[in-house]
Amino acid sequence: MTSVPDAYYLPTADPDVFEATPNTIGPWDPQAQHGGPPSALITRAIERLPSSIAGPSQLARLTVEILGPVGLGDMRVRAEVTRPGRAVELVDAELAAGGRVALRARAWRIRTAELTLPELGPHPVAPPVPEQPSTFSTDRWGRGYLGTVDFRFVEGHIERPGPAAAWTRLRVPVVDGEEPSGTQRLVAVADSGSGVSSMLDFQNWLFINTDLSLHLHRLPDGDWIYMRAQSTLEPLGVGVAESEFFDARGRVARGAQALLVGRR
Repeated sequence: MTSVPDAYYLPTADPDVFEATPNTIGPWDPQAQHGGPPSALITRAIERLPSSIAGPSQLARLTVEILGPVGLGDMRVRAEVTRPGRAVELVDAELAAGGRVALRARAWRIRTAELTLPELGPHPVAPPVPEQPSTFSTDRWGRGYLGTVDFRFVEGHIERPGPAAAWTRLRVPVVDGEEPSGTQRLVAVADSGSGVSSMLDFQNWLFINTDLSLHLHRLPDGDWIYMRAQSTLEPLGVGVAESEFFDARGRVARGAQALLVGRR
């Protein structure tokens, strides 16, 4: 039996090309990736792109458009600054798989500076991380991408319909041999907001997100990301998943996903 590498992607001789491993496979199709790993890979390309901003900056908004299923094999990623500036800049990126563009991303980066602000009140914080990983009723949750995330549910559960909240931690890096950034860790699990807060069972229904949008007011620290998610579905087959994200110090971002809902 061939062992699975302990990463989502393996680097190649071309610095813009990465090989997807079985750790990226999602719950809908055994030949397609979960949206989290490729979104994290495209975020990595954005983070590594030299900035036009004079001085330090941070990602403040990221939108990933999922143009179709992301197959396995080689991924080619590129990013460019399309609106340079001294204080804010716009970055566009894309990920191609199987000879076609599968993801496009657009991000705003904003300069950072130490400011003395008036007292603005306490920031929202998350509850403590449960000591034990959550358990699941079947081994389907232990395969592919879902098996690479340590889920520790505080409210609800991915196997029960309704809102849910969980601490999450990646068990593998995004790229083999690299420590993922806090933002990569966040993006890798943020795409799971719609699944964590599912209103319908996975066996009979599809609720596939067309995108992921994140607004970050602070970059996350540490390995753990707390996700609090809720989905709203309509009888016309459209929905939205809304999420909040925290690290150990407090809230760092809000996210949203548009959903295509239908029967399998």
